[in-house]
Amino acid sequence: MSKMQIPLGPQHPALKEPENFMLVLDGEMIIDATVNLGYNHRGVEKAAENRNYIQDIYLIERICGICSHSHISCYINAVEEIAKVEVPQRAKAIRTIVAELERIHSHLLWLGVAAFELGYDTLFMYTWRDREQVLDCLELLTGNRVHYGINTIGGVRRDITKEQADEILKKIKYLHERTSYYVGVVTEEPTFLARTQNVGKLPKDVALELNAVGPTARASGIEIDVRKDEPYFIYDQLDFKVITYHSEDVFGRAVVRVLEVIESIKIIEQILKNLPEGPVSVKVGWKIGPGEAVFRYEAPRGEDIHYVKANGTEYPERVKVRAPTLANFQSLPYCLKNGYLADAVITIAAIDPCMSCTDRAVVYDIKKGKKEIFDWEELRKYSIEFYRKKGVKFS
Repeated sequence: MSKMQIPLGPQHPALKEPENFMLVLDGEMIIDATVNLGYNHRGVEKAAENRNYIQDIYLIERICGICSHSHISCYINAVEEIAKVEVPQRAKAIRTIVAELERIHSHLLWLGVAAFELGYDTLFMYTWRDREQVLDCLELLTGNRVHYGINTIGGVRRDITKEQADEILKKIKYLHERTSYYVGVVTEEPTFLARTQNVGKLPKDVALELNAVGPTARASGIEIDVRKDEPYFIYDQLDFKVITYHSEDVFGRAVVRVLEVIESIKIIEQILKNLPEGPVSVKVGWKIGPGEAVFRYEAPRGEDIHYVKANGTEYPERVKVRAPTLANFQSLPYCLKNGYLADAVITIAAIDPCMSCTDRAVVYDIKKGKKEIFDWEELRKYSIEFYRKKGVKFS
């Protein structure tokens, strides 16, 4: 049978963001696959260097809508490490609550999307209906449903009242009941099992070699979680399990996520019942002394890494973001190979990819044979001229 090359993306109904997966088929079987990045040019890292540390909070939150708290917590902890700021325990506890509410939100959203990709629309509608409960909790606590804006350098912007705590406990009790039902669906429903078991296989040794992170790695039996390995916030004071599974496939990645929701609910209950007393922030000056820091954070998709370099001004000299999707993209071609074309979409979805978190742009001058470095205004002029040549005019 002749081989055929099929492009999946960058524009495709199954992909929520632009990315290209080039699949080589022998009949219906995928025999080779490549991931081609670079369709999102947002300039977030460069923009961060042209804003002060406070302005960057609201910029970096928008790296991702689902991992909003993850990215900004990673950035702020790096800044606080450079500034040698001691964040109050109550602020750390509130940050932890928001972090786990975001994990619940992310995993329920993923389960709905995965069900939709499988044609299981009932499960999609159920999970997204219940997801509203956790969004209500986030809105109650922070004032926002997506980009929460709860963090500030030195703590959090808002305290939590007893009435808010009681309401959140009530809602997550409901979510606990619903998630227990989803555990049953994921592990017993014949349609879900048929479409996920032995699909997108990633053996433990390969996952280690290709540096997989988060639920993708844990579903291959790797017990890796920054919350346990290098605790931040108040995770070292909490009782929770790192969920792993041994099936090394899409099914395992689904199991890990639904069981992690249960653990997140337990974490939130522990904190709300034993919330530390005290202030929720300390004052930090506009200017941050010279220094640099790297911070690791367990986002819902896996280990997030931020590097911040300060030069003594109110503007960071460098902000570098390594999103978990970039780490998991390395294992994706392996997962796609020897699978069927019909399973390609759910295999990609199983790492819960975020293309906008991942993509970065570099301008390379072929004639000069080197990279071009722009300041913000030069980059803006270059972009306008680039699109003008393509017939796009900006007023």
